[in-house]
Amino acid sequence: MIELSHIEKRFGDNVILKDISLMIPEGTVTALVGPSGGGKSTLLRCINLLEIPTAGTIRIGGESTSFTPGKRAVWQDIQKIRRQTGMVFQNFQLFPHRTAIENVMEGLTTVLRWPQDKARARAVELLTKVGMAHKMDAWPSTLSGGQQQRVAIARALAPSPRVLLCDEPTSALDPELAAEVVDVLGKLANEGTTMVMATHDLRLASKIANNVVFLEAGDIVETGSSRSIFANPSQERTKQFISTLNSGLSYDI
Repeated sequence: MIELSHIEKRFGDNVILKDISLMIPEGTVTALVGPSGGGKSTLLRCINLLEIPTAGTIRIGGESTSFTPGKRAVWQDIQKIRRQTGMVFQNFQLFPHRTAIENVMEGLTTVLRWPQDKARARAVELLTKVGMAHKMDAWPSTLSGGQQQRVAIARALAPSPRVLLCDEPTSALDPELAAEVVDVLGKLANEGTTMVMATHDLRLASKIANNVVFLEAGDIVETGSSRSIFANPSQERTKQFISTLNSGLSYDI
């Protein structure tokens, strides 16, 4: 279970997130959608504390930490939350001087201090899961964008996080390469992987997500099941936002 309580994020006088409270059940996929600048990526990055909230409480599983304006967060508490998350970025962020398998192994050997043979076995397992075992010794520069993102997903899954966070995982890819990533994320969803994704790709959200959170200007406008949000939203602003893509959405969830 992920629980966000009264999360606020400010940059100076600019309020990016306004009193966000949200519960994300384990084993579900939640899509954060909305217009650019609405707060999707900031909220996602607050979950694993890449962005430190100005106020509020975050709970993941049995660990929680609270934030108060003007008070520095405790580093040990931040690490307890971060260790339960894996992050997939829009621009892959693979180490260019490491092969695909070395990228997946890196965190296991340097952070978790796994022995090389154990880390390699875990990396092979995950690269196989994402369809990249045949490229395990390839350099990132020789891989397509879709292939790099699949390696990045394997890397994020390596330490067995409680939740996988995806920040615009398909936005840097053309439609054909994006389909590769959607397929992998769909398989993970079917296996019960808990995921939260910030995305502009409503087709990705409708295909994979169980639940949708629509954000605008730092506020939650509407939440609900993927089917209800895309087929019959209750808020007029949500209807306006999805109307241009509604005819192409798939509701086979």
